[in-house]
Amino acid sequence: MDKTTRTYTKEFKLEAVHLVQTSNKPMIQIARDLGIADSTLHHWCKQLTEHGAQAFPGSGHQTPQEEELRQLKRENDLLRQERDILKKAIGIFSHGPL
Repeated sequence: MDKTTRTYTKEFKLEAVHLVQTSNKPMIQIARDLGIADSTLHHWCKQLTEHGAQAFPGSGHQTPQEEELRQLKRENDLLRQERDILKKAIGIFSHGPL
């Protein structure tokens, strides 16, 4: 049996936790209504309580600083690739006609 990992947006998680906090329904019922496991919803509630605004940082469970570092490293790699391509092009075109 294949298990697929579903990902949920930060907004979805915040809304789900908000439903738990404001609704008179039990957490298990809210989780069923949303189509998620009750343990998942409990974990989201715990994360929001512990981390506040820093909860649910995004892909890879990264803090904003880690995400910025990842993006800067990616940009650096792309710039290196572009530089290397330009160096090769200069080498090819500087030889002149054959």
